Amino acid sequence: MRDMPTNKRPQGPNYSVKSAETVAAGNDLRVRLFTLAPSEVIPWHFHSEIVDEFFVLEGELTVETRAPDECRVLGVGERYRVNAQHAHQTVNRGAKDCRFLIVQGVGKYDFKRLPAGQNAETRTEGA
Repeated sequence: MRDMPTNKRPQGPNYSVKSAETVAAGNDLRVRLFTLAPSEVIPWHFHSEIVDEFFVLEGELTVETRAPDECRVLGVGERYRVNAQHAHQTVNRGAKDCRFLIVQGVGKYDFKRLPAGQNAETRTEGA
């Protein structure tokens, strides 16, 4: 992996995080290592086909879901699953960095961003 300039942060679709590294990737499976600084957010979104499986390595990770509305605070060693088509966001609400591994699959990866008040179940087609 190339070194990233210190002034450049990894970015996703309209968000940035302290660091994101692809550990492994195939046609229908991805494994990534993320570090979120305090207050960083991966915003509300869903995936059409894949499941997100979160494994917390350091700090605390908050995973929020909609329909049903749920808020889980995960500590080191804990894991949480978000199924396909389920709107969610991840947040570091702690005072120190949060590192987590995410396994995404099985299926084609996509990232469908949602407006702040919209559920995946009520999204418009093509969103």
